[in-house]
Order: sequence, then structure tokens, then C-alpha cells
Amino acid sequence: MAKRCQVQAVGSRKLETARVFASAHEIPVAAGSYDELLGREDIDAIYLSLPNSMHHEWTIKSLQAGKHVLCEKPLAADVAQAEEMFHVAARSRRLLVEAFMYRSHPQTQAVIEAVRRGAIGELKTIRTSFCYRTARVENNIRFQPELDGGALMDIGCYCVNFSQLFAQQEPAHISAYARFHASGVDEIVAGTLQFPGGVLATFICGMSLQADNSATLSGSDGYIEIPVPWKPPLRNAQWHLAYSAPPLMDKVRGLHSETVPPRETFSVDSSGGPYALEADDFAASVLDGAAPRVTQADSLGTMRTLMALRSAIGNPP
Repeated sequence: MAKRCQVQAVGSRKLETARVFASAHEIPVAAGSYDELLGREDIDAIYLSLPNSMHHEWTIKSLQAGKHVLCEKPLAADVAQAEEMFHVAARSRRLLVEAFMYRSHPQTQAVIEAVRRGAIGELKTIRTSFCYRTARVENNIRFQPELDGGALMDIGCYCVNFSQLFAQQEPAHISAYARFHASGVDEIVAGTLQFPGGVLATFICGMSLQADNSATLSGSDGYIEIPVPWKPPLRNAQWHLAYSAPPLMDKVRGLHSETVPPRETFSVDSSGGPYALEADDFAASVLDGAAPRVTQADSLGTMRTLMALRSAIGNPP
């Protein structure tokens, strides 16, 4: 549970739907429209979890109503929308942050620190996957093109955001291929990102297959495996630092293999679930002026890459 904020109200297009949700989650107030919710003076911030195609409209309305906004990923349907959203946030003197909850987990922070201190030497490649298999297609927003559904926007954005977080830049070149669902959305996407600094990243995302949903960062001196990068557990979130053993490659950092552990496992506990941590990080930015975990530059960079990938996969055949 979040420590620095609380859910005061929930809004829906139908009052009964809002009431059911509010009752199930012990939320004090149910609003029968989004406008009604934005009109409440006891609301400081909005967590916006509407379909992708509605992020732009309702983020702007929320900001103009004087609310800070934590908006679900992907931030918008295109770069122009995202830029306008941040422009309105600045003009309204309100905070807008994209909700990539994995960025708030201490596991992510631990791996960032390990890579940046040189634990694996020079970062060379990044490999990620985020897939699930669902048979629930009817009335599923992820399978509706008009709502900006599809695997790339739903979960591929995590892979892009993660890759750019560790490469610390946007890719100079991209390539991608997709398998399309009968509904018209991309259901599986495989992509490659080439960064100016030399890092190469590959990813697979999909809504109709199973995968390990892991992340691997490979460097000149070793590699890091993250078995559960996207929604790490509350306790004992593990990541592994490993080295490939001679004679298949040179001695690690000039040391004999006997003196270097071939594989070390690290574990991290968190003070709350990833969404609670994200909410508290957002509150710290609003209340204390702390730097957001996901900055404006991060969000715009992710959106630019997503648009390039969408262009690369083209329209369904």
C-alpha cells in the first residue's frame, strides 16, 4: 500500500460501474463521469488508466482542471500528442509522469547501479521479452485498433523503455517485424534497436504466445540476468551477475577463472508492491520536488522509438 497518497475517488462512464469498483477496493467516492471526478476539490492528482487512445484528451483535461497526472504507458498515441501533453503540464504548473512501475522497484535501481559501476564492463547488448497468451479477444481494448491497441503499445513499450534506460540514449536505427491479429492489431513484434554508442538491443513482445519475460544485459566482462524485470516480487526479487568461463573465452578481467565466481545471485526486498512504490515516487515528485523516475525526456524518447517501430511494421497485410 502506498504511504504518501491515498485513493479518494474513482471515476467511470457509468456510476454503477464506479460504485462496484469503489466497493471492491474500499474507495470512499464513486463518480459517474470523468468530468465529475475532475471537478472534485479534494482530488490533487489523477491516475489515468484509460485506453491508449484516450490518454491525450483526458490528461490534458486533468491538467487544466489543476490536477497532477500519473498516466499509464504508453503516454500517448504519437509524439505530437505527448509533446502537447507536456506543454499543457508546464503551462498548468502541474506534474505529468508516465507510469512505468518497474522503474520504481529497488531491483531496477540495483541493476542500474551495477551496470553503471562497471560490473559487466562495457555494455554491449540488451535482450528483453514481454509476452502473454490470452484467449480473451472480444471487447479487449488491446485488440482494438481504434483504441491504439496491439502488443507494441501494450507491452513492447516496456522493452523499449528498458533498453533506452540502460543505453542512456535513443536508437539511431531500428528494424521490426510483426505478426498481425485478424482484428488488425500487431499481436507479436520482434525488433532490433541500434544505439549511437554501439549498444544493440533486441526484443520480442506478444499477446498470443508464452515466453520467459526476462531481461539480459551483456557486457565485455560479464552479463546480468533479470528473471522478473517487469513486475518484481515484494520479497526476494532476484537478479544474477555471471561470467562465461574459459576456455571458451579470455580470462575475466585478467583473473584466473578459479578466483572469479561464475555466477552470483543478488536479492532485493521492497517496501511495497511496484504500483505502491510508483505512487509514492510520484507523490515525492509532487510534494518534495524529487526528480521523477520517468522523466519527460524518457517519455518522449520512448514515444519516438515506438512510432518508428510502428512505422517499420507497417499495416497488416
